[in-house]
Amino acid sequence: MPGLCAAQTGMITTRFAPSPTGPLHLGHAFAAFVAAEAGERFLLRIEDIDQSRARTEYEAQIYDDLEWLGLRWERPVMRQSSRLAAYRAALAQLWARGLLYECRCNRRDIAEAVNAPQEGAPLGPDGIIYPGTCRAAPLGTMPEAVLRLNMAAALRHCGALRYVDTGVEHAVGDLAASCGDVVLARRDMGTSYHLAVVVDDAAQGVTLVTRGADLAEATPIHVVLQSLLGLPQPEYLHHRLIRDAAGKRLAKRDDARAISKYRAEGASPADIRAMVGL
Repeated sequence: MPGLCAAQTGMITTRFAPSPTGPLHLGHAFAAFVAAEAGERFLLRIEDIDQSRARTEYEAQIYDDLEWLGLRWERPVMRQSSRLAAYRAALAQLWARGLLYECRCNRRDIAEAVNAPQEGAPLGPDGIIYPGTCRAAPLGTMPEAVLRLNMAAALRHCGALRYVDTGVEHAVGDLAASCGDVVLARRDMGTSYHLAVVVDDAAQGVTLVTRGADLAEATPIHVVLQSLLGLPQPEYLHHRLIRDAAGKRLAKRDDARAISKYRAEGASPADIRAMVGL
């Protein structure tokens, strides 16, 4: 099991990793502040693997908004769209060990396979838990296709795993039951969030991953991938989410709470900090 690299290096390295698919809002401001203030090195990563939704104007606005908030990060900035070869290499490792398989199912196929309407189907971090319809030992060359991790086989390779989240040690449980065979490569991206974030955090030397509490459920998946790929395991800090008056988590489509809108109306960076409870 890889060690906890924050403890090994003595230097806490954090990152903020927005997607350029819309304007940054108050929730992003809070996440960026938390990351920047939790470590000694603060990095920025642009998670633009979804090229169908990523826009250059939103990426430019990310830099502008963060600088206006008073945040400074190390250069150069990592962009996921330039790292497809690294993701492919990680997938090839897992394919060669028989831990991946091609999946041809769509969402309707999966819902029908679990023999339950979506509302009653077993759910994991990525939605309905995949029932393993296409699961089989990989044959031949790794295809350009949807690839899933055979979670049961992966757990047998890893053995017992533990990780630290918000200062508390946790054990990785039975992810085959609670998460199923998660997607590690999508046909239109060549990777997935789970794989890309693990490979990129290791490449950037991130020792403390700060992110919203809504992603805490995905962390054991990432710990398994770190173990399989021989990557260092960071510590985690899952922070509270910024919500609207109705208690709903903010989304990029909620332009009313975009940082740029508050700026245009005369707000200061101190005002933004106050709005998010800092």
